[in-house]
Amino acid sequence: MTQGSPVPTPPTAADRQRAEQLRTLIGYHNHRYYVLDDPEIPDIEYDLLFNQLKDLESRHPELVTPDSPTQRVGDAPRPEFSQVRHRLPMISLDNAMDDEKLAEFHRKVVQDLENSDDVLYTAEPKLDGLAVSIRYVDGVLVQAATRGNGNVGEDVTHNVRTIKSVPLKLLGTDLPEILEVRGEVYLTTTGLEQVKTDARLSGDRDYKNARNTAAGSLRQLDPRVTAKRPLTFCCYGWGEFSGERPASQFDMLKRIASLGVPISSELQKVHGLQGCRDYYEEFARRRETLGYDIDGVVFKVDRLADRADLEDTNHHPTWAIARKFPPDEELTVVEDVEFQVGRTGVLTPVARLRPVEVGKVTVSNATLHNMGQVKEKDVHIGDSVYVRRAGDVIPEIVRVETALRPADARPVVLPAQCPACGSEVSRLEGEAVVRCTAGLKCPAQRKEAIRHFASRRAMDIEGVGDELISQLVDKGLVNSPADLYDLTGEQLVSLDLQGDKSARNILDAIERSKTTTLDRFIFSLGIPEVGEATAQDLAKHFRDLDPLCAATQEYFVPRGLDGIGRKRANAIQALVRSGQGPLPGISLAKWLSSQTLPGLKTRLPANVVKVVADRFTTFDALTRAELDELINHNPSRITGIDEKIASNIVEFFGKSNNKEMIKKLIRAGIQWPVAEPSSSSAHVKHLAGKTFVITGTLSRHRDEVKADLESLGAKVTSSVSKNTDYLLVGKDAGSKLRKAQEFGVMVITEEQLAELVGSKS
Repeated sequence: MTQGSPVPTPPTAADRQRAEQLRTLIGYHNHRYYVLDDPEIPDIEYDLLFNQLKDLESRHPELVTPDSPTQRVGDAPRPEFSQVRHRLPMISLDNAMDDEKLAEFHRKVVQDLENSDDVLYTAEPKLDGLAVSIRYVDGVLVQAATRGNGNVGEDVTHNVRTIKSVPLKLLGTDLPEILEVRGEVYLTTTGLEQVKTDARLSGDRDYKNARNTAAGSLRQLDPRVTAKRPLTFCCYGWGEFSGERPASQFDMLKRIASLGVPISSELQKVHGLQGCRDYYEEFARRRETLGYDIDGVVFKVDRLADRADLEDTNHHPTWAIARKFPPDEELTVVEDVEFQVGRTGVLTPVARLRPVEVGKVTVSNATLHNMGQVKEKDVHIGDSVYVRRAGDVIPEIVRVETALRPADARPVVLPAQCPACGSEVSRLEGEAVVRCTAGLKCPAQRKEAIRHFASRRAMDIEGVGDELISQLVDKGLVNSPADLYDLTGEQLVSLDLQGDKSARNILDAIERSKTTTLDRFIFSLGIPEVGEATAQDLAKHFRDLDPLCAATQEYFVPRGLDGIGRKRANAIQALVRSGQGPLPGISLAKWLSSQTLPGLKTRLPANVVKVVADRFTTFDALTRAELDELINHNPSRITGIDEKIASNIVEFFGKSNNKEMIKKLIRAGIQWPVAEPSSSSAHVKHLAGKTFVITGTLSRHRDEVKADLESLGAKVTSSVSKNTDYLLVGKDAGSKLRKAQEFGVMVITEEQLAELVGSKS
């Protein structure tokens, strides 16, 4: 303390009370201004209140709280984003690109609910921004994260705090202990213009696309940059919630809005398919006048009890759909077609286009996927083509304007050698693609394999990007992902891109990556067709790497067919071998649907008929089927892994070079926690083979309950049938309860399930 400076005095009780009053009052006026767009006081009065709070906090720093409006300016830059695991997955919505898909969605909802055609939906515009979750504990914002891969996102708490429409503290007194709101961070049209103006004045790059600009603004390592961007937030759902939940989506969002969280002003309830169509048409007309970008509208089954009867898939909920607008299209010219070599050696034709603006983004390249599509669309070099951004993201050629084809247009020719290494290319039987045969000896495949290995959703090695990987491979320093762990500081400093500090940061990131999870490691290996979801399923099933490496094709591929036990299999064999097959022109499926099974005096359900017909296709093939091919008796099957994926997995772990690479990675120190089997699974084998269906709202999230049941050997399905052993019911059980009672299925509550499990402990 310098001589003569005033001695700070602790805040009085009146100071504390005034600070709390100012925080509450400013929070209220922020909500009126930024959320409701209905300010009650002029800016000069708001500034006076804000300055009073700043002055009070500067004199008494101990009065500063995390939810103070003065803290929106942003903290100091951070070296990297940490990760946040979502307590409940943030799965994305299925898309309906046309009315037929929307109608199909509605028909499925009506069918599964056994309801009238007049299902009630909530409807709102689909904002074009970045999905985030924001967690409040006792009304105070404590964490915010991006969607990421749905299970793990990036911690953007400090950045989200700077968004003025996001309350740092919820309004009111009746606050839930925990509330996780989910929604979209986006830029309005006016906001984007402000960013563009600021960029021009500062000599920064031009910003044309609101979505990319919003995402880039939120993912700034320096929150002070985010604070300067006019981002806004709109809530469309929720995750964890500890309070008493209203009965519908609409009412729950209104409850969230009453706490000061912004929701869409266009939120409506609509009735049935026609209501959805009318809402879509309205916003297709109004799209350009809204003042913000949307790429469609979203429909969600409104009644939460109905949703409990509509199970989620691994990828999307079955109770919601996004009806997308047709993408923008523009005419341009194909100047050349080049072939890129991917991680698995696939050669993909890429059209180099005369640059054209499509949906506010300049497009100069478009994927052609494979040579089959090139031929189907009849693309020539020199053609005039219509280009669109598929799903508003990936540019693709829609069609060729053949009337404009010049005389010197050239057909696209598949190269006989790999453009990256000169090796021969081959087409595998049954595949539409061609591949380079060199494997990791091909520098392009090597680069892509290393890029995938180091990517954020795999081993997450910060700083190992495309340019660095290209130099490492070109200079022969890295020939496989395992070689990353042998790099030295001297080698990195010798490259064009790195100084001492950058090299140290990269080595630190490589060292941190040694501690990972089994599913990330499996995903990082780049096994063909094994994505994140499949890697998670494999990790959950095998719990460690050695059992997975030793698994055979027979282990993965299910024997028999879903829905067919021994009695039904015997009856099918008796039926087809009786000599009374279908008449000419009658399909196997149609014939099976009309037949009564000998000895059972029942017909096959439609879903089982489809399974049988898809597997055998003809009556003759079915007559030759062995009993073992019909009976579903492989309880260890992993959902989603078909014969092709199983073959890829077994082939990958069978190759000597892959075995050696994995050994080297393990020797380098890569490790993960090994999941132990459930402590109760050893003594509750009585659930093995039992089929459960869940309905209604449970005390825990359905995914958790389902995982617990599956870990105890049970099978959890989505629909009630005579083969169902137990229906687990929660609050507001719907049509599944009625069906279970009709079939005489055992109905149990969560408490009774606990007793059932405990009785065998």
